[in-house]
Amino acid sequence: MMMKFRKFRCLLHARHLHSKYVPVPLSMQQYLEFGQKKCERKSFQFLNDEIPIRLAHIMREFEDLPKELLTMKSVKLVRSWYDLSFKEVQAFQDKDPDDKKVLTDFSKTIQDILNRHSYVVETMAQGVIEMEDTYGMDDKISERIQYFLDRFYMNRISIRMLLTQHAALFGNISNHPRRIGHIDPNCDVIECVSNAFKAARHICEHYHMQAPDLDIVTAEGSKIVDFVYVPSHIEHILFEVFKNAMRAVVEFHRDKMELPKLKIIVAKGQQDLTIKLCDQGGGVPYKVQDKLFQYMYSTAPRPQYTGHDSPLAGYGYGLPLSRLYARYFQGDLVVSSMEGYGTDVYLYLKVNSSEANECLPIYNTTTSRMYEAEKVVSDWSSSTTWNQSIRTYCTAVKSKQPMITDKNNISIQ
Repeated sequence: MMMKFRKFRCLLHARHLHSKYVPVPLSMQQYLEFGQKKCERKSFQFLNDEIPIRLAHIMREFEDLPKELLTMKSVKLVRSWYDLSFKEVQAFQDKDPDDKKVLTDFSKTIQDILNRHSYVVETMAQGVIEMEDTYGMDDKISERIQYFLDRFYMNRISIRMLLTQHAALFGNISNHPRRIGHIDPNCDVIECVSNAFKAARHICEHYHMQAPDLDIVTAEGSKIVDFVYVPSHIEHILFEVFKNAMRAVVEFHRDKMELPKLKIIVAKGQQDLTIKLCDQGGGVPYKVQDKLFQYMYSTAPRPQYTGHDSPLAGYGYGLPLSRLYARYFQGDLVVSSMEGYGTDVYLYLKVNSSEANECLPIYNTTTSRMYEAEKVVSDWSSSTTWNQSIRTYCTAVKSKQPMITDKNNISIQ
């Protein structure tokens, strides 16, 4: 019993220590260059230091969540997954990277972690639903949870990027011959658009018995549209956007024999590659547009949770998660709508791989204060999203706390 307690305290100490180091954001260029050199030993060393830091930061942030949420069964389950994954990675801290068995065991551990965390999004979403059904949810708690989920899911995206890249490079996973891990040095955007459209159309036709067609055009001057990127990220984002657009078009034109087509415009500039999706699905009111990126907001009926097979549609997580994938490498996802006509969605991605740096959440004193802060008192005659966001932004950047630099100043270049 005493031995278990000591191990538990050692893990708590290790987690607290790692949470004080700043995670090292990598650029798409760094991912690509390392993948081309393909040194498993260096990858082991980097991940062995970086993964515990990223895990520790978000695990520390869990402690600031409302107690009502932390007591939910699904949230406890998610936390237990993170505790176990931190423990498993921590076990390699003193292992010899020149030992082939160590590298093999590490790759197996990575795959175990990936499998364990496959349903984190759905399980965490269920935890929020459990809390709402049990205790209700006021605006203050909702804002705190929104703030946490953005950071939590971005942290998850970053960790999975590191782990899946290692697994693709050094594991037994078969990969596309053109790709370096999951990165395509010549990512074909039109191919990504087509793949996402086909997947979304299949679902739309299954539920609605019809789906709109698609026209794809490239802006004048954009000769071809390929660049360094992760195709699966683009396809994930566009799949969610297509699903929303198709459903809106089918429902808005339910009495018509022919559905208006969706339109994709792709433009590649000096800094941004932009993908614009236009639909004629009736649009949404201006006041609703900001809610589209709020977790739990959805116009679809909430699904019944049945474990691992539960769909995400209806949870309201499609657009918020898609925006995080876009922002992960310094891009963005923006919605502009005309109520009564349709919606335009803009996906911005970085053209230059050296500028496409990871955007990572960092836990510090300021972060903790965000969970404790009271709602800002309005200093306008009416409270709107734009005047409140200005106040929120200003107070958020007011205080910055210095932190320790990265643990061993490790570079994978």
